Amino acid sequence: MKNLLTLALTLVIALPAAGERRVAPIFPGPDDPKDTTSVARAVADEPAALTDLSPNPSPDPALDLLWAPAPEWIDSLVTIAAREGNVAAYDRYFEDFIRLDTTVIYTSDTPDSVYRRRLRSILSPIGMPWNDVVKQYIVMYTTARRTTLGNILGRSQYYFPLIEAELANAGLPQELRMLAAIESALVPGARSRAGAVGLWQFMYATARQYGLEITTFVDQRNDPVASTRAACRYLAFLYRTYGDWTLALAAYNCGPGNVNRALKRAGAGATNFWDVYDFLPAETRGYVPSFIAVSYAYAYHKQHGVEIADAGLPLVVDTVAVGRLVHLEQVATTLGIPIETMRALNPQYLKDVVPAIDKPYPIVLPLGHTTDFVGRTGEIHGKDSIYLAEYLNPANINATRALLTATATVHRVRSGETLGHIAERYGVRQSDIIRWNNLKNANRLSIGQRIEIHK
Repeated sequence: MKNLLTLALTLVIALPAAGERRVAPIFPGPDDPKDTTSVARAVADEPAALTDLSPNPSPDPALDLLWAPAPEWIDSLVTIAAREGNVAAYDRYFEDFIRLDTTVIYTSDTPDSVYRRRLRSILSPIGMPWNDVVKQYIVMYTTARRTTLGNILGRSQYYFPLIEAELANAGLPQELRMLAAIESALVPGARSRAGAVGLWQFMYATARQYGLEITTFVDQRNDPVASTRAACRYLAFLYRTYGDWTLALAAYNCGPGNVNRALKRAGAGATNFWDVYDFLPAETRGYVPSFIAVSYAYAYHKQHGVEIADAGLPLVVDTVAVGRLVHLEQVATTLGIPIETMRALNPQYLKDVVPAIDKPYPIVLPLGHTTDFVGRTGEIHGKDSIYLAEYLNPANINATRALLTATATVHRVRSGETLGHIAERYGVRQSDIIRWNNLKNANRLSIGQRIEIHK
């Protein structure tokens, strides 16, 4: 990754015509992995095409054209560099927003009776009791973390309407929208250290189980609508399993296996989160109180003087379907839409390329541009030679098709395995495995850890 970032910065400096690009800041999110081993199907190894973004030339001369420094690859490298720069901030979110600093005493002038009355007024099938743990989180979010909360509230203006629509379609409580705020701070491109991705922080295996497409160019875990639909199905399953929303939320965070063990240890009388509180992982003990506290803060942020930040997103959008390959910047430059806006509205397209070869794909546009898009389709595709030259070269068409539809293989780390062993087995480089999985320490692999291989 270091080499990749160096290349990205070199390209930007060497090619001033590309201009300075601002990428909307990715807000951090929790890094707790979803242990879904009790409900996820085994993921079989799948053949896929190798995706190598390194500057080293391919051993196959026919593939060298794929890695020419064309404008779209410069865009992609800059985007990757920006995303990498945001990973550290994302990882801090869990520490700052979910884990309560027990060495700090959070105080408030608001009487407990007011908190109790306000929580009771939030009518919901999800239990939201008042207790000392919940109080600590409410006070923390409305005081020390008020800036964080303001950013979440700003993004909620765009994301909550689409989340609420999917929850309503699935017959689930509307209050579950706050789960996405807890998971990712409402940043669809968020990625945790453990590899969980998107608004709902799906791990690879669970995402594939619930029908999300993950290829080299598309990751529907980043798609706000597709990932929300998958989250609705998963949450509905968890509720059917436990019959209590607080236990379902706990299972969403730490996995059904941990919740089942906590129920066993708590005894036959345990029916909700608070009954098994002492037997859950430390992170999960703060998860449901965080959910309750953020639900409170969302409803009563004005009473606590929390200002809503400007998320920089258009609040009214429309969707068009495309049936052929297109680069987001083709659309942006033709319709006069900032490329940052196009990326923010279409975060599932990892390299700014919509791989509509064998099936149509959606593109989200600010409302008012859809008619213009339809009327200027010819002009948009007239820029293919600028933005898609390497994909449309007849000499590369088979390699391009394989590249655009390639999926990842998931390898589970076995006892005694090292990163070198895994790289040798799949014929890839260790540096690529580190980049694909955002590994912080290549020498610390855990037995059972999921490693994505893009080959």
